[in-house]
Amino acid sequence: MTTQADRPARHRPAPWIRTRLGAARTGALLTVLLALTTALLAAALPRALDRGADEALRDLLHRNGLGATSLIATATANGGPAQAAELDRIAGLLAGKVTDPYRPGPGGPVYGARAVRNRDLGNRELARPDGAAPKLDLMSLHDLAGHARLVDGRWPERATPADPDPGAGGPDGGEGGEIRVQVVLAKAAADTLGARTGTVLEAGLTRDRTALRAEVVGLYEPVDPDGPYWYAFPCAVRACLTQTDGKPPQLYWLTTAVGDTALSGELFAWGDSAPPEDFWRLPIDTGTLRADRLTEAERAVSSLLAGPQATGLATAAGHPELRITSQLPGLLRQSRDRQAAVAPLTVVGPAGVAGVAAVVLCLAAALAADRRTAELRLLRARGASLTGVLGRLLGEGAVTVLPAATAGTLLALWALPTPRWTAAVTAAALVAGTALLALPIRAAALLGRPRRKLPARRLVFELAVLAAAVAAVVAIRRRGVAPSGEGVDLLLVAAPLLCALAGAVLLGRLLPALTGALARRAARRPGAVGFIGLARAARGSDGRSGSPVLPTVALLLAVVTAGFGATVVDSVDGGRLRAARLAVGADAAVYADAPGTPLPEGFAEAAGRLPGVRLGTEVWTELDASVATSDSSLITGVAVVAVDPGAYARLAEQAGYGRPDADRLATTADPAAPLPALVSADLAARLDDRPQNLRLSTYGTVMLVMTGGIERTPALPGVTTRTVVVPRAALAPRLSGKVRPNRWLAVGDVDAARLRELLGAGAAATGAPAGTGGTATGGAGASAGAGTGAGTAALGPEAAGRGFQVRTAAPMAAELGHNPLQRSATRLFWAAVVAAAAFALLAVLLTLVRAAPERAALLARLRTMGLRPRQGLALLLTEALPQAVFAAAFGGLVAATAVPLLGPAVDLTVMVGAPVHTGLRSAGLPVLLQALGLAAVAAVAVLAEAAVSGRRQITTELRAGDNR
Repeated sequence: MTTQADRPARHRPAPWIRTRLGAARTGALLTVLLALTTALLAAALPRALDRGADEALRDLLHRNGLGATSLIATATANGGPAQAAELDRIAGLLAGKVTDPYRPGPGGPVYGARAVRNRDLGNRELARPDGAAPKLDLMSLHDLAGHARLVDGRWPERATPADPDPGAGGPDGGEGGEIRVQVVLAKAAADTLGARTGTVLEAGLTRDRTALRAEVVGLYEPVDPDGPYWYAFPCAVRACLTQTDGKPPQLYWLTTAVGDTALSGELFAWGDSAPPEDFWRLPIDTGTLRADRLTEAERAVSSLLAGPQATGLATAAGHPELRITSQLPGLLRQSRDRQAAVAPLTVVGPAGVAGVAAVVLCLAAALAADRRTAELRLLRARGASLTGVLGRLLGEGAVTVLPAATAGTLLALWALPTPRWTAAVTAAALVAGTALLALPIRAAALLGRPRRKLPARRLVFELAVLAAAVAAVVAIRRRGVAPSGEGVDLLLVAAPLLCALAGAVLLGRLLPALTGALARRAARRPGAVGFIGLARAARGSDGRSGSPVLPTVALLLAVVTAGFGATVVDSVDGGRLRAARLAVGADAAVYADAPGTPLPEGFAEAAGRLPGVRLGTEVWTELDASVATSDSSLITGVAVVAVDPGAYARLAEQAGYGRPDADRLATTADPAAPLPALVSADLAARLDDRPQNLRLSTYGTVMLVMTGGIERTPALPGVTTRTVVVPRAALAPRLSGKVRPNRWLAVGDVDAARLRELLGAGAAATGAPAGTGGTATGGAGASAGAGTGAGTAALGPEAAGRGFQVRTAAPMAAELGHNPLQRSATRLFWAAVVAAAAFALLAVLLTLVRAAPERAALLARLRTMGLRPRQGLALLLTEALPQAVFAAAFGGLVAATAVPLLGPAVDLTVMVGAPVHTGLRSAGLPVLLQALGLAAVAAVAVLAEAAVSGRRQITTELRAGDNR
């Protein structure tokens, strides 16, 4: 009988996936790292965009203040004893209407009633800055005791009319009598006015001759004077210094008194029989608003302002005239338009990274499949089906790729918290699917039925890519970018990538010819190292194998993405500086607070010697001149600018105003000849070539003749009409030397603090303050002289006691870039540049690692023939660098070409923060820097790989021989 020990042993097949991954641990680890990194970046991109949009939305709302982000309801007060309860009921109705996607904010609602007009106070002991009587508003506020601290006296009680004389009328309609209302004042306001607890404020008489008096029964201090409760009542926190509308205006104090919540008839009397107004202010919690729900939020708010909800609320409140207003819909619309305008420029960089990452994933799969071709074909020869082989490869990928992609996605969700996760998970899933299917698809192509190579297929593919790139460029040039509000313009996003692919196609055709030409040239030179390396480079770039071309495509995509994005950033920075210069007039402008006040003597010379000043010039301006025309009409409100023609023309050109023709301001030696003048277009239409009378307010009258035109002048940045520019040297003698410069303009890297210090030094020399208006308040003359190269004696006594404005373009340009949406787009671009460069570098390294055994065998053979180690390194560099250098150079050329092709359709207004001309500015330096940087990175990678692995592999080959 056969025992179990005598039976042949049954061998169970080894588990395929575990055995295969254990045999290639390094490759599996690299696959995990690549999948994790790519999924992390793919999931992080939508999260970063969402966070940037939310931050920009909240910054916009915060900068506009609580008043703009609140719902404000008003209605005519019904009055009566139930007034307070009615206000409470309507406040609850209003808060109940504010629901998802927005909700009420902290500190609200704030509501009450107020008189529609303020009243003069007749108390002579109260403060009167210019002799004008102070004014007092009267209102009631809900929950005043919860937001203010009583520091003296008590809270007010319900007011009652005082008993009138027996024969006199009362407050209900007859003449005489008195209405006294108990109020509380802010302690700061009472201290300013000179009032105290117990003071009776005389508010005059009503139309029926009833005396109005407000008795101050207490003083309070706001708990949070800058909080939502007091935001709309600044004059209830402190006294406000205001001026009358008369001429000359007079200053007076205005404050608000708060009475009992049951005020009704008193408010009616305070408004001179005008019905008081009930009000409710409901702050909105801006922290809950989300950029992806702007349209929904705008629709909800608009319906509450003028829609079905508004009608229903007015009916439920019992106030048909209830009116709700808010600036919130306009702000939401503005934020939505900004996002739509920035979105295409924001996505261009990440789209380039996605292209480079896809190339790297395909390259990794191609190299892995090429390395395992013999193994897979052996399996097929032993009877394995194609489906079974591909299934096992898919299982290998599922074990390595899916956990890594999941970990990368979870890490992105944790590191960048935001309520939206669908787009992040979808992007990571696309990455995981690409990484998972790339190897089986490549293996299927290798193991499938062999087909004859048809060069026509490659040609058709290349022609299709070129046609798509040309069509994208033509479409963008013809129709421009998608209008604001339509989301991301996919054509603008795809156009740079299509141009890069077209460049890769052309480079793929040119690279073998270029490297072959270099190899033939090297063959005629002594030494074989250069020829061998270039010949191998030419053979490896012939396009017959897919993998040698993919690193070139990755590098070219990275260079085009970086170059095009760098051009956008450079154009945005330049646009902000130009916009700031147009607003200031130059890089720096100095002028007095009081119009027409001359600059200190010697200031222009001292300021011109400051470090960074390239060009400075003085001008004289007169804003209230008039011109008598030939038809005897008088044009008033003419602005006159007297300049030094040469310096003015150079400064205007450098400041972005265009170069005026200085020769047209040339004067003759005849002092009686009319002044040549450049005039604005509106004046040119009313003047002719004959001399005209120019009347300069109190300075006198001169004759001028129109010799040319101007659009605008840097001396008066905000003025575009009724402007005349004349030569200052010829104008001064005609006005008996009364023309003294009152403005100074400069271009260059001008430090505003040094200018203020220089102005303050002149005041310090005379012992007087330098004034206000943005200038320094003084400074030691010695220190100013040492710091600026000009002594304090350079400024005369005219600086004493006068304030001067100092404006520079640099801070204004920085303020234009304050928008978080702009900062987020810029940060995202630079992150895209780094990521694209990293993926391109990875593509180069993968190619080098794949070809390392073959290179090691070659070097081993050459070492036996006398090749020195240094020559071996030169051979490796000669073989690997041409591909990277040509890819970087050609990518830079494609990026530089894409800017004039696609740039005219790009609107940078939102990115700049001010209206600018549409189009990108061509700049070679940003593109050159990106191309050189990526070329240098590729060269360092090649050098490092050769230095680290070359010597070890060559030694192995020499010891073991070539066993392949």
